[in-house]
Amino acid sequence: MADRQPTIGVLALQGDVREHLRALADCGADPVRVRRPAELDSVDGLVVPGGESTTMAKLAAAFDLLEPLRKRIRSDLPVYGSCAGMIMLADRIVDGAADQQTLGGLDVVVRRNAFGRQAESFETDLLLAGLPGGPVRAVFIRAPWVESVGPGVEVLAAVEPGPAEPGPAGASRAAGRIVAVRQGNLLATSFHPELTGDPRVHRYFVDMVKGS
Repeated sequence: MADRQPTIGVLALQGDVREHLRALADCGADPVRVRRPAELDSVDGLVVPGGESTTMAKLAAAFDLLEPLRKRIRSDLPVYGSCAGMIMLADRIVDGAADQQTLGGLDVVVRRNAFGRQAESFETDLLLAGLPGGPVRAVFIRAPWVESVGPGVEVLAAVEPGPAEPGPAGASRAAGRIVAVRQGNLLATSFHPELTGDPRVHRYFVDMVKGS
């Protein structure tokens, strides 16, 4: 794997698919869209993008992808989930729909839409453990946060106290909240690195895939 370009899929059912495809290509991966089980079988890693987690889960069921996705996660496929993707990877959800399904695998409790509505979206700088080059600019849009983690989960980032921009109610609730985690081959962030032009989170994930 270290000597070849990894093929990394982006779950292309709903959400910001193109942005992740572009970011992965910029990091030296071969990005492909995944909508069918056969497409899933061909990838070395997978990104579950931001979007609407309930819609994404329903579409995954309609495309007969839920169980194949769960099976590949159980077999240690490297997967990165951003925003709604974090919700999809969580074993447990707070404030989800009554019948909401997830892919699971990540031993966390995630609160859906924790930072508030669209108008309460905000940006701030975060330091991520293991990511060189200083803080990343984190964009939160109707984002979840992690309420608690299991013993095998590494917390990579939490929101530091201090000013966030532009300072809506979502930002005022953010301080101290966990927004990036890793458990083995699973990585998740509450925020959207694909929207900032900073490739480091995607490069981190590409390196995870190569290392697997």
